[in-house]
Amino acid sequence: MTDKEAECRNLKELRHRVIGVDKKVPLITGESRPYINFDNAASTPTFSCIWNKLHEFMNWYSNVHRGTGFKSQLATWAFDGTREKILRFVGANPDEYVVIFGKNTSEMVNHLAYRLPPVDERDIVLTTMMEHHSNDLPWRKHWKAVHVAVDRSGHIDREDLEKKIKKYARRIRLLAVSGASNVTGIINPVHEFARMAHEVGAEIMVDGAQLIPHRQVRMQTGDGEEAIDYLVFSAHKMYAPFGIGVLVGKKRTFAEGEPVHVGGGTIEIVTLDRVEWAPPPERDEAGTPNIPGAIALGIAIDVLQGIGMDKIAKHEKKLTRRTFNGLRELGDEVQIIGPEFRNSDDRLGVITFNLNSMPHSKLAAILSWEWAIGVRNGCFCAHPYLTRLMDIRPAVMQEVIQGIRQGDRSHVPGAVRISFGCYNTVEEVDYFLEALEQIAGGNIRGNYRLNPVTGEYWPEGWTVNFEQYFPWRTGER
Repeated sequence: MTDKEAECRNLKELRHRVIGVDKKVPLITGESRPYINFDNAASTPTFSCIWNKLHEFMNWYSNVHRGTGFKSQLATWAFDGTREKILRFVGANPDEYVVIFGKNTSEMVNHLAYRLPPVDERDIVLTTMMEHHSNDLPWRKHWKAVHVAVDRSGHIDREDLEKKIKKYARRIRLLAVSGASNVTGIINPVHEFARMAHEVGAEIMVDGAQLIPHRQVRMQTGDGEEAIDYLVFSAHKMYAPFGIGVLVGKKRTFAEGEPVHVGGGTIEIVTLDRVEWAPPPERDEAGTPNIPGAIALGIAIDVLQGIGMDKIAKHEKKLTRRTFNGLRELGDEVQIIGPEFRNSDDRLGVITFNLNSMPHSKLAAILSWEWAIGVRNGCFCAHPYLTRLMDIRPAVMQEVIQGIRQGDRSHVPGAVRISFGCYNTVEEVDYFLEALEQIAGGNIRGNYRLNPVTGEYWPEGWTVNFEQYFPWRTGER
């Protein structure tokens, strides 16, 4: 990095490098305020030090692999170098592991579900009720999926996990589990789970989409029995623009069998009656890849390592502790979804809650249009998990499903989620807590109407001309 880019090594300086951090958004009062992004679990912004370095690369942009021109050679060097950075970042031996790129985490889980070779009579994939749909639905589609229960606090039920491992034993091909929940922020003891899977001859895949930007992850530890066999994550959740999905896995898995997608780049040679597939990772990356996305991820890794994952974790723990303390002061009006805060070492800065006095979608709308705070509300692509935590009966869910089929989302259950990035501040947390206190106390300036088709609330009489803020449609007729 250059001296200028080295400024990204300090969290306080990094805050000022968030692209768009000072952008003001309109409120229904007629004012504008700087936007506070508490939706980092969905996607993160990027930093100018990442963007500037990527812009520098674009001077040399060219297609990768097999090109003899200087720019192609340089682009290939940088693109493949990102794989090396990723392996170092997650502590994986390049002799044993390979990095495969795709669109996002969802695609990479689907990719593994398709490519995972059967072993003996192993036909079961254990997953859990905690999972994001991305680490649930692919296993249902390609394998026999068995779900491990969660307890009332939202933790994976250790007794049920042990029971199902014992019950299915040698039938288990894989244990697929989140590194951390996108609903409660609970961090799972994945290395312990790895040992449990390996003891019955199974492998483990960790969905690291939520964990990777916030904690140091090491796929291989001193004890090989606790090693992670497969890891998936996305660049768009770790400050890299353009996004790219990553699957880090055992080379031997991808050295055999046909790829998911076939075409350019996946082969060694083709005749009319024969195809010789390329070795991994090329075998599993059909067509021209997302080259800028890969480069951006490599730069983002440099930035995160330059800051130090321990410093990021310490800062985000501070924000999480302060938020929980503030929510407690609001008393019974706030219903926290998931476990109470005890130890910030076993959870991320992801907090999901409801106000007893209003629907989740209305609270999210008020936070946006009266306080300029961006949150996410709903079920967070984890419907089984959230309905379990909220103790929603099957009969109620059936009514909700029937309503959706009829175009009415008025009664879809859910909650509000705030999620921190390394650039968020204590001042932002305090502002959010002030906003919540005012809203809980009935200090609401607008009248909000529910759109039953979308399930969203909108302030009556309020319109926004988005073209004023981003005139990308200029010239349309």
